[in-house]
Amino acid sequence: MTRKAEATNEAPEAHKAPEYDVAILGSGLAGSITGAILARQGAKVLLVDAGQHPRFAVGESQNPQLVEWLHNLAVRYDVPEIKHLLDIKAVTENIGPHHGRKQSFGFVTHKKGREPDPREATMFVIPKMLTEASHLYRQDTDSYYLSVAAKYGCTLRQNWRATSLDFDDDAVTVTGQNGEVFRVKFLIDASGFRSPLAQKFDLRENPPRHKHHARSLFTHYVGIKPYDEVCNYPENLLPPAEAPFHGGTLHHLIERGWFWIIPFDNYKDSKNPLCSVGLTFDERLYPKPQDMTPDEEFNHYLDQYPAVKRQFEGAKRVREWVSTDRLQYSSKKTIGHRWCLMSHAAGFIDPLYSRGLSNTFEVVDALAGRLLDAIREDDFSVDRFEYVEELEQGLLHYNDELVNASYISFSHFRLWNAVFRVWASFTTPATMRLLRARQDYQLDGNEQHFKDLENAAYPGLWWPDSSSFKHLLDITAETCEKYEAGTLDGDTAADIVFQAIRDCDVINTPFGWKDDENHRYFRASTPTMMKFMWWANTQAPQEMRALGRAMLSGMVKSAVKGKKVV
Repeated sequence: MTRKAEATNEAPEAHKAPEYDVAILGSGLAGSITGAILARQGAKVLLVDAGQHPRFAVGESQNPQLVEWLHNLAVRYDVPEIKHLLDIKAVTENIGPHHGRKQSFGFVTHKKGREPDPREATMFVIPKMLTEASHLYRQDTDSYYLSVAAKYGCTLRQNWRATSLDFDDDAVTVTGQNGEVFRVKFLIDASGFRSPLAQKFDLRENPPRHKHHARSLFTHYVGIKPYDEVCNYPENLLPPAEAPFHGGTLHHLIERGWFWIIPFDNYKDSKNPLCSVGLTFDERLYPKPQDMTPDEEFNHYLDQYPAVKRQFEGAKRVREWVSTDRLQYSSKKTIGHRWCLMSHAAGFIDPLYSRGLSNTFEVVDALAGRLLDAIREDDFSVDRFEYVEELEQGLLHYNDELVNASYISFSHFRLWNAVFRVWASFTTPATMRLLRARQDYQLDGNEQHFKDLENAAYPGLWWPDSSSFKHLLDITAETCEKYEAGTLDGDTAADIVFQAIRDCDVINTPFGWKDDENHRYFRASTPTMMKFMWWANTQAPQEMRALGRAMLSGMVKSAVKGKKVV
């Protein structure tokens, strides 16, 4: 029905049968890929957006878990176009030559008014065996996946703002600003912070429950110099030549904050000269000024860090700044009667560690299967979606624990070096468990392999079935908070976390996480990965050995059957 509902006692739209199984508010990557998945599996999907594409969006940096979640979704729900996001070559060939390479996570510590100490830098180079990730130029990726959603049958509306959401026992009535009315069985809000559902049901917690505090300034520049060319480090203190700072996402760490440098021009086939730039920092230490423009404020902080400023010499901003207030928000609930707040509509912590899209697509995986079952069985009871709620809240909680500890540690390099290792050391096993599920599924077609990923004690944790990792993260968060409170000095806090790392037997030794503190650049070459697989299969504790053996077994079986699973 396309006319606006009349305010009568009869309310004819309320008696009309649903026209769609699902409506999705927001056609960013999350909304469009979810729509494509559901439509590909036979659901009738309405995908609406208050704006239009192409458009600027953040969430540009991938991590290994995100890539593997995307791969699982592509295989599980038979949407091969999702594979176009799996590595920089695929992105370039299928979406366009405007994306950068995400080879590594690099971190450099800075002090006001001083050149950085080259010994106070760390880097985790993503193992090629896992992925060659990308810096996503979001206006291109988001437009592309909107077209994929349309290809699989989604009904699209751009520049279409939902002005009314009315729920009854049987369906949801969605009314737009143009008077157009739709009836749907289930509503997904993938719109972000300004969620219509959060506003309707007063779901935001005020203040948010999170420990972490930060606000942000961000935009795109042209002409940013590679840090490798301006840092003036002695050659023996630079990262490996095959993994320069400019080869991935660079984080310039300051007290309780960080600059991000995300280049789109660092891949050989990219024709995009732009670079994503941002400054995210604790608004309690750096209150938002009322007498400065964003340009003036950003340059004010650039002036304090000479090595960072050298990257910007001659560079020009090419779009307006986005200047936020506190970024963190949370919701009392993320699941209700015929609705879901998806990921960034539910809450947000910080772009540190590039977890935004990874968290989002873990939620997409958890929601999509349940929603397809609900559509087939015509049963949208809230309890069937309880795991999605638990997962979303867990993702926010554990990310808050780590990010808050990280910001605290930025002011003391030894402590940061320890916290960095806690994060990075579990990236590989967290990704391996996802790869194992996909390998097994591709061998026998049993979807239970994906469902078994949810049988974990700590939903939302990077490695959610690892009690050892949970224990290590708890120690790290508690120790950093004691340092913040002044009950521990920085070196003592660092000693505690380093000792906890050495005591954690599931942290792999071949990568060097337990090595002396002078080991700061971690690059897992192919021989290192072979040593890691040997360790995981022969010497690791049962928790890791089971993962390593299953992964190796899957690789062997796949090779015998001639199936490519990585």
